[in-house]
Amino acid sequence: MVLDGEGVKEPATIDIVLCDDPTIQELNKRFLNHDYPTDVLSFLLSGSQGMCGVEQRLVGEIIISVETAERNSKRFRQTLESEIIRLAIHGTLHLLGYDDETYSQRRTMRRKERQYLKLVRVDE
Repeated sequence: MVLDGEGVKEPATIDIVLCDDPTIQELNKRFLNHDYPTDVLSFLLSGSQGMCGVEQRLVGEIIISVETAERNSKRFRQTLESEIIRLAIHGTLHLLGYDDETYSQRRTMRRKERQYLKLVRVDE
């Protein structure tokens, strides 16, 4: 749904891995030099990155910490299922070249997350 919505024409392979906080913290430290757990990490393994679509076959991996997702779901009064789906959408958007470092980028990502969550009928 996200890939179609973002204009990806080629077949894609995206693995989604659910893990615990210690595992995602180790990955966050190893690859991003951030020594703390996070909710989601995305790794583009092949394919061209860019918001205009992927020119080559997209292969990526999304790592989601279920423990952090559970805390987030309670904090934002969402179901755990909704939060994990949101994180999968968020990770996919990262694989497609979207970022969330600035306020404007975060706003764009949140808008797109809501758009795709509505398509799977998961309340925010």
